[in-house]
Amino acid sequence: MNFKFLLFCISILQMSFAQENAIGIFQNNKDIGNPKLAGSASYDDATQTYMIKGAGYNIWGQRDEHRYLFNKIKGDFIVTANFEFEGYNEVHRKIGWMARATKADDAVMAGGFLHGDGLMTGQWRERKGAEMRNPENNVAAEKRFQQIIQLERQGNLFIVRTAHPGEPLQEISSKELPYMPEEALTGVVISSHDVDKIETAKVWNVRIDQPVADSYNPYKDGWIGCRMETMNVFDGKRKVILEKDGRFEAPNWMPDGKDLLFNMDGSLYTIPISGGETKKLNTGFADKINNDHCISFDGKMLGISYKDGKGSNVFVLPLSGGEPKAITTEAPSYLHGWSANNKEVVYVAQRDGNKIYNIYKKSIKGGLEIKLTNNKKLEHVDGCEYSPDGKYIYYNGSKNGGTMQLWRMKPDGSNKEQLTFDQYNNWFPHISPDGKWLAFISFNPDIELNSHPNYKQVMLRLMPVSGGAPKVIAYMYGGQGTLNVNSWSPDSKHIAFVSNSKK
Repeated sequence: MNFKFLLFCISILQMSFAQENAIGIFQNNKDIGNPKLAGSASYDDATQTYMIKGAGYNIWGQRDEHRYLFNKIKGDFIVTANFEFEGYNEVHRKIGWMARATKADDAVMAGGFLHGDGLMTGQWRERKGAEMRNPENNVAAEKRFQQIIQLERQGNLFIVRTAHPGEPLQEISSKELPYMPEEALTGVVISSHDVDKIETAKVWNVRIDQPVADSYNPYKDGWIGCRMETMNVFDGKRKVILEKDGRFEAPNWMPDGKDLLFNMDGSLYTIPISGGETKKLNTGFADKINNDHCISFDGKMLGISYKDGKGSNVFVLPLSGGEPKAITTEAPSYLHGWSANNKEVVYVAQRDGNKIYNIYKKSIKGGLEIKLTNNKKLEHVDGCEYSPDGKYIYYNGSKNGGTMQLWRMKPDGSNKEQLTFDQYNNWFPHISPDGKWLAFISFNPDIELNSHPNYKQVMLRLMPVSGGAPKVIAYMYGGQGTLNVNSWSPDSKHIAFVSNSKK
């Protein structure tokens, strides 16, 4: 046989084997430790959900047995997913995230696991062949068999966080592992803790993010990858519909409910909500549009913020496309909302050389702008948006150097009322079309004063307009551009947003 032809056949077989093992976003799908009963996994592309089955005596002691879906990841990462056992069984079965040095059953490893009895814990094996260890502060999951688990790598430090659905993530373990190689095998895992039984779990909202350094400057170093996602806000299930190296931002849901409108490369594009071909919207001369675009309540008009040579100014045009009309001529002015009667726009701006931002409104037919806030030094406002009934303008604001919180006021600027009072920096309140819900993005307390930076661990949260405690609906790596504009679906059940990850 021809030697080159033989090599070709071998390479084809190797490619076929690799393709058989790959599943979803994971390049590897196999058992570790040679369990008595073989595991398996399946992936539903429509829901982007994994079903993973596995046996094995345990993930403990000096060696492990489990089913493993994993990728080789070099450097730092943040991996997050929802995990849920199938069926009721309080034995010591485990599901969760893991990072391993090798495929050897006694490899250095770190992970976070939900157990069959509801226990949540972090675990690690510091050296090859060493005994497994875990911290003393294990967290009981109150017999709940669904959990959000996150594993983060920062150099040699491995951090496990967990949360019940709707709650912020809490750190439950952290451990330095100097013998973990720079490239680790990282993925989702299941073990039955019973060599004669196969257990099953469902895993969804699986996200593998590779963060950038705190010193990273996207304007100098370039923009990392983006994902366009949609989510049902009531069950928390997310779906990625577009991925790209580079930058896109700020999706709106189009009035027909079939497409999203988003900003990319200074222009606006549409994409079907299920993914597919992107189409450029005709915005005439406006080819330097930022991510502050919004659609009028009647679905006929589009507002944009365009860099017109003076800086950012507010323009309007038909949603079907056309030449923009200038509403403001004094920069900087950043659009955020339409009035419920579709006759005015509301925006934030700096005026008279003052570096402080305030909220203004102005008729799209012209006339004088009306100032609605009067901020002092260290105070800031953004994200102003009318409620669908026209009774309020919602916005985010800070007072006297404090955290950013959500507020609302009457359309004339009176009766300012604070809505959130927590430790997070809350930005961009968006009201659902039925007027019942507020979706917004929350940054951790340690960000720079009055900032909403790129590339941070953030939460999307939901709260009733009538009042009540916010609940977490998504955990992600993102920030600026994630949720800057109103992205509610017309049926008030879904939102769209952008998350980030270094490729």
